[in-house]
Amino acid sequence: MSNPLLLFRKYIPVFFMLMVLVVSAINAQTQKPKKYIVNGYVGGYRGLVKVEEIDADKLTHINYAFVNVKDSLAFLTNLKTDSTNFRLLNGLKRINPDLKIVISIGGWSWSENFSDAVLTPTSRKLFAKSSVDIVRQYNLDGVDIDWEYPAMRGEEGNVYRPEDKQNFTLMFREIRAELDKLEAERGRKYLLTAAVGGSKSFVNNTEMAEVAKILDYILIMTYDYGGKTVAHHTNLYPSKGMENSSSAHKSVVDFMDGGVPAHKIGLGAAFYGKSREAENVMKNGLNQPVVSGSKVTAGQGGGYTKMRKEFINNNGYKRHWDRHAKAPYLFNPETKVFITYDDERSIRMKAKYIRKHKLAGIFFWEYFSDPEEYLLKEIDRVLD
Repeated sequence: MSNPLLLFRKYIPVFFMLMVLVVSAINAQTQKPKKYIVNGYVGGYRGLVKVEEIDADKLTHINYAFVNVKDSLAFLTNLKTDSTNFRLLNGLKRINPDLKIVISIGGWSWSENFSDAVLTPTSRKLFAKSSVDIVRQYNLDGVDIDWEYPAMRGEEGNVYRPEDKQNFTLMFREIRAELDKLEAERGRKYLLTAAVGGSKSFVNNTEMAEVAKILDYILIMTYDYGGKTVAHHTNLYPSKGMENSSSAHKSVVDFMDGGVPAHKIGLGAAFYGKSREAENVMKNGLNQPVVSGSKVTAGQGGGYTKMRKEFINNNGYKRHWDRHAKAPYLFNPETKVFITYDDERSIRMKAKYIRKHKLAGIFFWEYFSDPEEYLLKEIDRVLD
């Protein structure tokens, strides 16, 4: 006679998997649709994505970063890893059937070939078809373009030209046409979005009113602000005495003035901090000159979970709140290092801003910068 205890142990894994499927089915039936988009960028360039650590219930979209641009083609640099990641990410739809998986093409490091890829009608068609072919082959949900930047210098060595202004629009028209073909084939909707720089110069070097008619969402990168003085990099409003400096609100106003409707705008949040060295300790470093050639590294900041453990009111850093900018910052008076970031309070302010101004929602870089989900939980709580 079989030992009941051995049989129980043998079938524990099967039982566990059945329970997961049952719970997933219940969640799918009870989960209410979100009013706002909650879009997290996931960095597939690092290798295999740990999908088991992604809280799919709290997201509406995942933008997979990044797909490269090469010889006028959207190009998977690591085919084996990327294809596996697409399969794993699609598996999250068992938990959240409404979740959309979108490929993001470009980014800071892979934007050098955009200008060439969309220069002629022939190259644009080739680029558009290759982009949508990835969506088709891996059963994904759309295309996101992160061109940094049309008609402007981005990373050293990037190709850019004045014609980018019109070609930016023409590129989206071609991609949308290819997605329309796929919609006719599959009988369902496919997304086309863009991550855009938060500067007024980005608006001036593009035709955003025309682009907005084509795109589903325009994700304004309201982070990585910088300048010659120490300041916030992802602030909602300007600091006192810095009224003409960059802020998320200013970016939103610039894009709306450029013809982008509020309901298509996604506001950006930073799940990481950036460090700068001030020349002196006045005003805790804020609005002071930046030390030129400083050796301060991104390690003095990093992801938000790490910051909570190592830097916030720790290791010589004291947390401060800028009530005008609605933004936190850290300052170490000994080293004169200033760290700018988003925290729960600033995220809450951004979420309330989204609701007040009837924006599409929020997006953030990058999901795994906050594995404890301090910021995502706050987004989920306010943008329910």
